[in-house]
Amino acid sequence: MSTRIIGAIIMTHGDDNGLKLPPYIAPTQLMIIPIAMHKEGVKEKALELKNKLSGLCRTGIDVSDQSPGWKFAQYEMKGVPLRLEIGPRDIENNQCVLVRRDNREKIVVGLDELETTIPKLLQAMHDAMLLAAQQRRETMTYEATSLEEIKDIADNKPGFIKAMWCGSLECEMKLKEYAGITSRCMPFTDEKLSDKCVCCEKDAEALVFWGKAY
Repeated sequence: MSTRIIGAIIMTHGDDNGLKLPPYIAPTQLMIIPIAMHKEGVKEKALELKNKLSGLCRTGIDVSDQSPGWKFAQYEMKGVPLRLEIGPRDIENNQCVLVRRDNREKIVVGLDELETTIPKLLQAMHDAMLLAAQQRRETMTYEATSLEEIKDIADNKPGFIKAMWCGSLECEMKLKEYAGITSRCMPFTDEKLSDKCVCCEKDAEALVFWGKAY
């Protein structure tokens, strides 16, 4: 995985609390945190769950002396998709609490249901994060058909700009100098905003996504 991809993941999914990693690329998908670990049977039950769930997903456990609140913040910052909390009362009720990193939803789950619930939650998180990223990309992508329009968007609206291009390096360099943007990619679909290049107004060859480099 390149540093560019890592940067894209952080910018796309991160929030004020740190990373928010898509479940299928997260090094640890589930972090088990014992609550009131000093009480009899809590640590043992947490370790039992770790062994049970390790074959289901990439599972970690924190049995350090740090407080539960510190651990919650630590693994939220690291972007671990799911957190499993278990304490004495949970053990009595044969249940635990699962917390989603993407929306912080807390779900009480029976211990006998974990092997069916966890994969469903990971998939639901994947789908929700993908949809949110796609919607954000769409709302921050604009269309331009003139030099004045493309500069106005570049100066005032962060995101991508769709505009037609004639294929010449001269026009690409002019757009970089005039509006501070460079070509990002060309879509696979044959989309067309106009027949003319946004820069020189000659016949256009392709639609290009333009944007500022940071």
